[in-house]
Amino acid sequence: MQRFPEIITDPSYQQPLKYNVYQQFWLKHINDKRDLPFIKLLTIIHLTILPVAILLYTSLLQGIWWWVTACIYFYFSQFYFKGSFGLMLHCLCHRKTFKTYPKFITKYTHWFVCPFFGHLGDGYFSHHLGMHHIEGNMPDDASSTMRYQRDSLNDFLKYWGAFMLTGARDTYLYLLSKKRRKLYMQLTLNELFFWVIAAALCFVNLAATLLIFIIPVLFARLVMMIGNWTQHAFVDPDEPENQLASTITCINTHYNRKCWNDGYHTIHHIRPGAHYSEYPGIFRQIIPKLAASRTLVFTNIHYLHIFFYLVTKRYDKLAANLVNINNAFRDDDDAIALMKRRTKKFDGDKMKRLMSDSNETIRLLPKNEKLQAFDFRLI
Repeated sequence: MQRFPEIITDPSYQQPLKYNVYQQFWLKHINDKRDLPFIKLLTIIHLTILPVAILLYTSLLQGIWWWVTACIYFYFSQFYFKGSFGLMLHCLCHRKTFKTYPKFITKYTHWFVCPFFGHLGDGYFSHHLGMHHIEGNMPDDASSTMRYQRDSLNDFLKYWGAFMLTGARDTYLYLLSKKRRKLYMQLTLNELFFWVIAAALCFVNLAATLLIFIIPVLFARLVMMIGNWTQHAFVDPDEPENQLASTITCINTHYNRKCWNDGYHTIHHIRPGAHYSEYPGIFRQIIPKLAASRTLVFTNIHYLHIFFYLVTKRYDKLAANLVNINNAFRDDDDAIALMKRRTKKFDGDKMKRLMSDSNETIRLLPKNEKLQAFDFRLI
């Protein structure tokens, strides 16, 4: 195991000495100056990814030149920028970013820009904020990991397959049962619109449509399920609703610098409205709570490493990168025993007992702790 690091290298906000003209312009149109990196990313995407995608639909490129351009495009859109864009979308969903024409810019981003990276923005918003953050991976959450053995590759494939086949339907039925009409209508319209447009575009240019829209959606949903599986792989069997004991955190990893501190998943569930640059500070503030709940905090690795170590049952690798906060674990064997206990599948009877009529809030901290209200009127 690792000692608690003296320095946390994950990004926090640093006030620039001066703003350039472009930044000064956007500061008038966003609510938080800390979101300027999102503007930079969106600008780069509009200058690179979107023009090349349109170019691939034209007849200007033929034969080998089309395929060379297509391969370069696919690398940058689906590997280089995909993580940064997807987690920027996540941040945009949780906070009101734009001051000027907020609804128009949000809809434009969700409906036009997101599909180039495999996301359907309104569908993502409805699933993530309308269900996942309310239920917190509990049984009513359609993407809950609890009914699966979470160190099994076979069970992950079942989990991913179920999401691909019925994820949109299950989310719709959940939102319908909770009478969240705005959200289930957004989800339905976004899914139908995308697939109708994608089908039509297949008759325009099949290869371009597969490369630019259809394959990215399938790929994105695989990546998102790997992420959710890993973030919620270690669920406390005694207190599964306790987000401190049933989620994980990754610190001091390059992934946090590229993907807006997404490794701080425990902090995100406790403070879903916090700005990503605040996560390291909040993390330090609640160290005693993390130790008391024996929260699993990993250093120098990220979700893909943890997923691979899980499905190959390399608990020794997980323990080697685990931070022993305030000596919460006696030794590696103690930590491994806890991790194995938290990855066990919940049986049917226990899942039924845990099923509830659901509230509009989720238990974010252990008993007797104040809950943070959550605002669902972001769009």
